[in-house]
Amino acid sequence: MEPTDAPGGGLYGAGSRGTVATGLRIGMVCPYSVGVPGGVQGQVMGLARVLRRMGHEVRVLAPCDGPPPATFVTPLGNSIPTAANGSVAPIAPDPSCALRTIRALRDEAFDVLHLHEPLAPGPTMTSLFLDIAPVVATFHAAGDSASYRIFTPVVRSLASQIDARVVVSKDALALAGRYMPGEYEVLFNGVEVERYRTAEPFKTDAPTIFFCGRHEERKGLGILLDALATLPPDVRCWIASEGPETAALQARYAGDPRIEWLGRISDDEKIARLKGATVFCAPSLHGESFGVVLIEAMAAGTPVVASSLPGYQNVATNDLDAILVPPGDVQALAGALSRLLFDRPVAERLRVAGSTRAAEFSMEALARRYVEIYERVIDTDWRYEHRVGERMWRRALRRLAREVIIVRGRLGQMLTERWLPNRTNP
Repeated sequence: MEPTDAPGGGLYGAGSRGTVATGLRIGMVCPYSVGVPGGVQGQVMGLARVLRRMGHEVRVLAPCDGPPPATFVTPLGNSIPTAANGSVAPIAPDPSCALRTIRALRDEAFDVLHLHEPLAPGPTMTSLFLDIAPVVATFHAAGDSASYRIFTPVVRSLASQIDARVVVSKDALALAGRYMPGEYEVLFNGVEVERYRTAEPFKTDAPTIFFCGRHEERKGLGILLDALATLPPDVRCWIASEGPETAALQARYAGDPRIEWLGRISDDEKIARLKGATVFCAPSLHGESFGVVLIEAMAAGTPVVASSLPGYQNVATNDLDAILVPPGDVQALAGALSRLLFDRPVAERLRVAGSTRAAEFSMEALARRYVEIYERVIDTDWRYEHRVGERMWRRALRRLAREVIIVRGRLGQMLTERWLPNRTNP
């Protein structure tokens, strides 16, 4: 049966709710393990914290390797490291994760689902297929996607079930729009600015460079260490995280006592190191959609040296609030690092400008924008107009999937109520 614009006749049977002031039940779904550090995971957790402070009830549904990082996280099982976009993504495409996702969506009765990387295999794709609540989707990736290219018809079919599409940058828009034409809103990634500004800095007694990113080719750590070799002997370098290049790089630079290999660190330690470092360096070679890590460093009051990639140029301007150098240019990187390590007036100028720039990317402002989108898609009349061109077979399939979930849940409850007492009281 087709939805109507009459009260109670909406696609989800909720009727026209109009604008919702506060107290939304939001399901924030992440395809990547929140037990593993990552840019998307950081955005999901930070946005959830701020929305909760605003009075909304938010639960994060995601794979989780190890204990959940917060009480509002519903863990969906362990992840499987999978090659993607020149990196390794901790996703969970297995059936057990899908079943946990279905159970959580059935039990929670969310007003709206916010899917990050909605077409990544795992809980976001499962949520999108079931479509049991209005869907807002945020696309983070940039560059190209082999899966988008190979499975274009499937991708477009699933994308048609999204009520509002958001991209984090022009580069992310170029990728999503290439394979899934439609309307997109560009919203920046956010940073919990006050958390960085008020952090206690990690102590250091020497000029110190901080690197925090996965140890893989596209992040350019080897370029940074080559540049470090040309800098004065009193310069130190903190290297956080790990990855496929860790062992090789540690062996290659084993004779340099200035390098401190930190391994994986907590968010609190990352912020303290950002605050305490003399310079933050992001020497990535490609594949960066949005330079949120640059904004984090600026919010911590630390000057930034980074590659002049389009994703980083979304947030930083060369010699205004950061120094940007050609990707892979060891000599240029070494010169920029030396300038900020030892030219205090220049470093202070960039620090002040960076702090001002970071304020423009506050997570609080981003959360308010998302709430506006949530309220819009929850409105039944808007949703009917938005999906008016959806094919009937796809709508019927989604409706059938939803009914199967409901019937399965009711049947399980009936069996439990009938047989469990008999098992416990023979």
